[in-house]
Amino acid sequence: MRISLNWLRELVDIQMTPQELAETLTVAGFEVEDIEDWRSWADGVVLGKILQAEQHPNADKLRVCQVDISASEPLNIVCGAPNAAAGMVVAVATLGTYLPKIDLTLKKTKLRGVPSEGMICSLAELGLEKDSSGIHSFDLENPILGSDVRPLLGLDDVILDVTATANRADGLSMVGIAREIAALTGASLRIPEAAGVLIEQSEQSQSLSIKIADKQACPIYIGTIIEGVKIAPSPDWLQRRLQAAGVRPINNVVDVTNYILLEWGQPLHAFDLDRLKQVTSSPDLTIGVRFAKLDESIKTLDGQTRKLQEQNLLITANDYPVALAGVMGGEETEVFEGTQNLLLEAAIFAPIAIRRSARSQGLRSESSTRYERGVNQAELALACRRAIVLLKELASGTSTRQETDSSGIELQIPEISLRLDRINQVLGQLKRGQGTAAEFYLLPEKVEGILTALGCGLVRDPNSDSVAWKVTVPPYRYRDLEREIDLIEEVARLYGYDNFCETLPSQGVCGYLPLEQLAMRQIRATFRGQGLTELMHYSLVKTEGKNQVVLDNPLFVEYSALRTEMLTGLIDAFVYNLQNGNGPLNGFEIGRIFWKEGDKYKEQDALAGIMGGDRSFGRWVRSAQEQPMTWFEAKGILEAVFQRLNLTVEYKPESTIEQLHPGRTASLWLQGKRLGIFGQLHPQLCQKQDLPNQVYAFEFQLSILLEAMNRPSNLVRKFKPFSTFPASDRDIAFFVPVEVPVSDLERCITKAAGNLLESVEVFDEYRGKNVPEGQRSLAFRLVYRVSDRTLTDTDIDPVQQKVRDALVQQFNVNLRS
Repeated sequence: MRISLNWLRELVDIQMTPQELAETLTVAGFEVEDIEDWRSWADGVVLGKILQAEQHPNADKLRVCQVDISASEPLNIVCGAPNAAAGMVVAVATLGTYLPKIDLTLKKTKLRGVPSEGMICSLAELGLEKDSSGIHSFDLENPILGSDVRPLLGLDDVILDVTATANRADGLSMVGIAREIAALTGASLRIPEAAGVLIEQSEQSQSLSIKIADKQACPIYIGTIIEGVKIAPSPDWLQRRLQAAGVRPINNVVDVTNYILLEWGQPLHAFDLDRLKQVTSSPDLTIGVRFAKLDESIKTLDGQTRKLQEQNLLITANDYPVALAGVMGGEETEVFEGTQNLLLEAAIFAPIAIRRSARSQGLRSESSTRYERGVNQAELALACRRAIVLLKELASGTSTRQETDSSGIELQIPEISLRLDRINQVLGQLKRGQGTAAEFYLLPEKVEGILTALGCGLVRDPNSDSVAWKVTVPPYRYRDLEREIDLIEEVARLYGYDNFCETLPSQGVCGYLPLEQLAMRQIRATFRGQGLTELMHYSLVKTEGKNQVVLDNPLFVEYSALRTEMLTGLIDAFVYNLQNGNGPLNGFEIGRIFWKEGDKYKEQDALAGIMGGDRSFGRWVRSAQEQPMTWFEAKGILEAVFQRLNLTVEYKPESTIEQLHPGRTASLWLQGKRLGIFGQLHPQLCQKQDLPNQVYAFEFQLSILLEAMNRPSNLVRKFKPFSTFPASDRDIAFFVPVEVPVSDLERCITKAAGNLLESVEVFDEYRGKNVPEGQRSLAFRLVYRVSDRTLTDTDIDPVQQKVRDALVQQFNVNLRS
């Protein structure tokens, strides 16, 4: 916010220089980004009077003026302004003056042969306007020629560009900054008042009622009818204050609402009362506050017709939308040159409601900025009365009726307990002299003085064993000061952080990584060890799927929703690498996915990857022919990863994933929980994306993987010595239905064989001639071994027969051996 020091001095006594004030505010948390010294813009510019203005003898567009600046002789000045005329009181830049806005130092010169001893200035040359059609003429009864022109133009001011943090809504007003300076410096504070406001209601008063549909979004609404206003330009003092704050003056009514916005941080809006009646076709007005309905629209003051969404909060007249509440008014009911009667709005809107409304329309205004941070509810009526007084003074308006709906949530400011011991424990010791630590802390009197300067009410707590207070915060800080630690921060901020000793931790503690972070590092290292590159994609994607979380205000259409899965991004990356000649992409990614279930939003971390292409070297032995990766090779990569992570994963057939081949896709299960999916890309997808057929992808739930890795039994790996006794293997072959998974068969064999079995693996599969229809021939090799003896046929044969019986009983296999 741009702060005028001249305006600020009317509210608080300031004895510091602008630079000292800027440093004080910055240290206290209100960063001053820039100091704009307007005094330098017209240093050396004085008041003069044109005594004579004649045509230049050698130029059609120049005039030769005799200008009196109360010197010994009038100055001869060549001027290019078409409006230069005798009798005008003007701003004159004398010789030696530097005008920084046009980067010009005045020197005695000749223009087309006529000497010129200065320059008659326009407002643009003094930095007050962007463009000027001619020189500026002062309307003064008794001008003091030769006097400094800066006080007449408001150029005796200094502007501080102050940034307030998000929790300090009061810092977006002149009164708020004045209160802060008074608390920091102990200076006297002068808050503007609005006494004597009278609503002159009569029997002829116009009809008005207030109806708030959502009390949470709008707890208070004040509507005031002001009749007989005369639209005109604002007085110079008001225009200068608005210009200093970076606001363009419009007319006296609009300027008053902007003035109150800057002074109190309270947004106001003035409707043309007659236009309100015109759009509603009714003399009886009911002003309402509600959320927008589907297919509603409104044309705002910026000339744009906006399609409303359900989160847009509206001001309505007889249920007809006339403004975006807290954001911007409507064009149909704006104040114009012919306005005679006003409806002045002063309201409190919920920060969340205004933030959502403004964001959904991609529209932010000075009003919405303040409502989003929280407007001071306790001083709403005062700001409204202040505006009514100014409208009466500057626009000759008469307030004839006022209606208020304040049945919403009442402002409740709780008491906060504050302990002196806790203050000193958090802030530590005070400095003394040149940084030498002293054995003393903040005294109760100092704490009370600081909090009192902030406007807090303090009462000593008689029930406390040590010094403690019950603190009541001022209404304009109730959103910011909610806990004891907030008050402690205020004490430190106002006393000065640099006045406390620096305290280092007494003992260092060795750092460590949580189990989850260790597991994440291990997962990344394992996948990299299998030749996969870690990838990273945006979480933002196009809006094209079901149950997507769609952004209300996206920057681009391509990034308008959050991803619900990660395979699409990996496939696009694979295609991109092929198109750019980088070959097949073997990579993995750890990221987050989002989706919507009804009205609830969900999110979780996921692990996904993609593989394909020839992983071997030395292709010259195959005449440079590539050898595509098979489904079993891709599965082997995952098996190697799981083995390294000490996890046992089960595979089950899966055919519901649209992007994957229905006959070459499996769901992975870990400890009875569905881990994710793995499979080959669907042939139609490969054809559409111009991909090779042998491309494989997987996607896992990262939380299930981390949970299994962090089990106590998995954290400590147990050493298993090799047996010194020889192994004995047995083969078993049989016909089994195609739909029976090999994993189920292996599980059955392992359970039946018991502790003698060291390993089991399938080494042959055959389908075709001599195999019953709908079945396949599988052959398994079972390896038996124990660590304390050599197994004999007497030990192995009963176990082998038990395995055969179990397979027949459980899967009805047809044994071949």
